[in-house]
Amino acid sequence: MQRSLGVRFILIGALTFLMMIPTFFVSETINERADYNRRTGESVGREWGGRQLLSGPVLIVPIEATVTRREQQAMTDPDTGEQLLDGKGNPRFIYRDMDHIERRAPVYLYPSQFDVSIDTKTEIRHRGIFRVPVYRSDVAMQFDFPTDAIAEHLGEGEVALFNHARIRVHVNSNRALRGQATLMAGDQLLQLEPLNAAQGAYQGVEALTGDPRKHDRYAITLGMNGAHALQITPSGRTSNIHMTADWPHPSFFGAFLPDEQQVTEDGFTAKWAIPHLARAIAQVSREDLEPQARQSTGFGVRLYQPNDFYQKSYRAAHYGVLFIGITFLTIFLIEGQSARPAHAVQYILVGLSQSVFFVLLLALSEQFGFATAYLAAAGATIALITAFGAIALHLGRRTWLLGLLQLILYGGLYLILRSADYALLAGSIIAFAAIAGTMFATRNANWHGTAREPGQGLFARMRRTAPATTQIKPDQT
Repeated sequence: MQRSLGVRFILIGALTFLMMIPTFFVSETINERADYNRRTGESVGREWGGRQLLSGPVLIVPIEATVTRREQQAMTDPDTGEQLLDGKGNPRFIYRDMDHIERRAPVYLYPSQFDVSIDTKTEIRHRGIFRVPVYRSDVAMQFDFPTDAIAEHLGEGEVALFNHARIRVHVNSNRALRGQATLMAGDQLLQLEPLNAAQGAYQGVEALTGDPRKHDRYAITLGMNGAHALQITPSGRTSNIHMTADWPHPSFFGAFLPDEQQVTEDGFTAKWAIPHLARAIAQVSREDLEPQARQSTGFGVRLYQPNDFYQKSYRAAHYGVLFIGITFLTIFLIEGQSARPAHAVQYILVGLSQSVFFVLLLALSEQFGFATAYLAAAGATIALITAFGAIALHLGRRTWLLGLLQLILYGGLYLILRSADYALLAGSIIAFAAIAGTMFATRNANWHGTAREPGQGLFARMRRTAPATTQIKPDQT
């Protein structure tokens, strides 16, 4: 690359952009690996129980009505049973009012007071090298039903069949239910049965209550497995939900965020107090509002894994071109005293070694964790580039500057990856500092020159020229 500084600088810029190709494929590799990890996690999660959304309870009271209809009946001979005919030979008919009992749309009644306590224990399941957080939850519900409100929603002639009333609770999958599920109406144990596909779009459990007007208070206990997320709907006129778990990284989401929460290294506790006015769901209805309630009022927590190594590796790859460019600039500036400048192939080799760093980081992270993997991958890359600078680029004692800059870059990248909130700020500062440093180091560069003169560059000593003096000779006489 024996060209002028300007041409060499442009070529180095072009090589930097060329390095976007391997870094792009590195990012795609990280994405594919992360996607495979997600698919594995979803598979394990489904087998364990999957994401759970608990909705209800709802009291369903069948309704029937006596309807009078005028019906046409054929006239028959009481003795022979034969149909009577008129004078023209046509059948004779008689019209009578008949009473029929028909089923109407049931009444769906939600609780007045709804208190829920959910205690969750998490564990890690493994499939190959992948780790999937799952949970076991013990759910305890206490609630009541204001059955007096049913009468207001009955039409003329309609009768509520209280003896056929049933309580229903929905879950995402009955496979997630574990342990003994119980439903108590006061001191009476009610028999729970699973819902089948013909009974609605959602799975769950239900139980016949007998006459619900005889019961003041109900209690349900459920044990359930799940993965990734746990949600519930606030079905009461007043809903109080208390959730505890041993997962230290909760991500609350959904229609309502906790009114109170406490997160520690040992887990979290969260409380919600939600009035029915915030739900926009009728407490008493003649239509099934469960789909609307599950879609618009569900809330809960995700088992968030903060800054996992796939996210960190992908974010690190985004800085790949920046790091390669800074390394190229460093070599460009500190080789100023070399008689033989670095060749384009040597720049490409340096860039490829830094691109492979991100793949090495991901591969080692899957085996040993991110911190250990970063130390090993960064250490190997820094050692390789520094040795290459000393042996192949003949930087001599200036090699220490290349190694020092690599330590600063990879140390800074590690700090950036530890805090996603400040990644953009730190990256922009590094880029600005690199440009400012280049501008300062090349402030006196001869960009139009055909070759660099000895002593020119970042470490060139400033030549001090003694001021010109004029020798005065004595007058000759």
